[in-house]
Amino acid sequence: MNNYLRPHHGMCFQFYEGKGYSEDFTDHMGRIIREMEADPAQKIQLKVETDIVCENCPNNEAGVCSTADKVKRYDEAVLKACDLAEGEEISFAEFTKLVRDKIINAGIRSDICGDCSWDYICSAK
Repeated sequence: MNNYLRPHHGMCFQFYEGKGYSEDFTDHMGRIIREMEADPAQKIQLKVETDIVCENCPNNEAGVCSTADKVKRYDEAVLKACDLAEGEEISFAEFTKLVRDKIINAGIRSDICGDCSWDYICSAK
């Protein structure tokens, strides 16, 4: 598995419930989450660019996100909140814990990605 991960996907993973752009997208994302959760010690590298989750996303246009400015803002805000840097390698478990503690439990998730089209899923929890 490609070990690159967009930082904002650390938030998406924690609220994922099988909804998404299409069945291909949701099946793919669910599989990625299961694989990462099965090996939480695996290292991931945080990148502000399309990653393995983006492969089946309709906003992925030949490797470039059509909403690049918006998701870059999300990625950079996650990095800042978690005191991480782009390119940094961290275990999936450590990253998940940082996102949960520094963003979700701190109550700043909606400040970061409240304008996301999927916000209603995260806001309901």
